[in-house]
Amino acid sequence: MIVNSFVKASIVAGFIILAQSVQAADLDKRQSELKAIQSQINQQQNSLKSTTKQREQLMSLLKKDEQAIAKSAQLVNQTQDKLAKLNKALQALGQQQAELDTLKRTQQKTLSKQLSSAYLAGNHDYSKMMLNQQNPATVERMLTYYQYLNNARMKAISQLKETSEQLAQVEQQQVQQQQQLNATIIDQQQQADNLSKEQAQRQLTLTQLQRTLSTKGAELEQLQIEEASLKHLVEQALQAVKNSPSMNGLAKQKGKLRWPTDGRTTKRFGSQRSGQIKWKGTILSAPEGKDINAIAAGKVIYSDWLRGFGMVMVVDHGEGYMSLYGHAQTLFKNAGDTVSTGETIGLVGRSGGQTEPGLYFEIRHKGQAVNPARYCR
Repeated sequence: MIVNSFVKASIVAGFIILAQSVQAADLDKRQSELKAIQSQINQQQNSLKSTTKQREQLMSLLKKDEQAIAKSAQLVNQTQDKLAKLNKALQALGQQQAELDTLKRTQQKTLSKQLSSAYLAGNHDYSKMMLNQQNPATVERMLTYYQYLNNARMKAISQLKETSEQLAQVEQQQVQQQQQLNATIIDQQQQADNLSKEQAQRQLTLTQLQRTLSTKGAELEQLQIEEASLKHLVEQALQAVKNSPSMNGLAKQKGKLRWPTDGRTTKRFGSQRSGQIKWKGTILSAPEGKDINAIAAGKVIYSDWLRGFGMVMVVDHGEGYMSLYGHAQTLFKNAGDTVSTGETIGLVGRSGGQTEPGLYFEIRHKGQAVNPARYCR
């Protein structure tokens, strides 16, 4: 069993090393792309045409950076879950070991008492019984009694042996679980390091992107492009839900739903964003890595990166209702998956070029944005 565990651990370690080398190569490539764009920006800062082109290149690179962060964050989350399960399993094994130790000591004491009693009283009584040939009924009773005591001792020995074997198995399982735990801890440290590197790369890309958006006109143009991207996504989602099974919608739950994450509202629905552009949803300020929960049961119809909104998930709730969750660090569900009310579907992040962590949240009915505060208590 220990040899098999070692072989399995070696295979897993091989896969981890291979995956890490692929991640490192991808990061190196994106770092080289960023340096090339930086050089172009420095040489052609005054050319509007070149700036627009560079902005698009940086936006494409930002998408790759944030998708890589999402992947790394998901792996970190998975190893955290695995660590929690392994620790729980080790605690259960420890409790089982303690119970078996107690049982073993009790069985040893019981057997010891039986053997001592047989030794102290058995020889004398048995000799006396054999000499007492004048009372066959007494002899028969005594033989039955000694047979009963012998069977009790054999049963006690058998139970002690079984307990000892169970205890040995539990101790072996503890060793294997501890080996897995140690390997998972190393894996988690590596994944956390990868996540940190990806976040640093993303910050460099974002800094360069902000240089190309230094004017109000450029910012407004960017927001208009983002609005168009979101509008196109909603139109696609509406087409997708036509073929989805009927669900109950959100009308009956108006004012009763929980917000998707606990946080302070920093941007309210309908407030001015820039120029004539207003907020179609709400920004909830929350720590990076905090859970994002589905407000109601539904089916995922989009789960990917969207310009200006980063890692986005759209959930169809039926009757023309859908909820949208943006700026996530990572997403746990794919298009086509079903979600239940309150289920964790992602983690709060700052994707989409955000400088501060938070969740962008929308509710739409038949394609039109509605105030989330009317639905969430």
